[in-house]
Amino acid sequence: MAERVMFVQLKTGHNTDKGPAWVSRVRFNKSWKTAYWHGKTLHRWPGMFDANFYDVETHEEYWLSGPHRDQADTRYSNIRPEIDDDVREVYEAFLRGAPLPGREHG
Repeated sequence: MAERVMFVQLKTGHNTDKGPAWVSRVRFNKSWKTAYWHGKTLHRWPGMFDANFYDVETHEEYWLSGPHRDQADTRYSNIRPEIDDDVREVYEAFLRGAPLPGREHG
């Protein structure tokens, strides 16, 4: 199962880009259509407005993407994500120019 450090933002119940956000470790299945994060199972679904995954249990919608080095992860707000403790060191190194694990070659 692939693991990536990702930017995750809750979209359901919040104005555009105003929901809480995290930088977290996310596991993906082989097809990259299912993500496992914070005890949730998220499924990729094309065609959602402003989201690319939904929680299979609650149907809440999320945006998952690789974090941006300039920390401009949201399009229309300046929400800063909560950084999970288990990725803090890797994420801070990324902000200083290091590649993220699993992304060493792009």
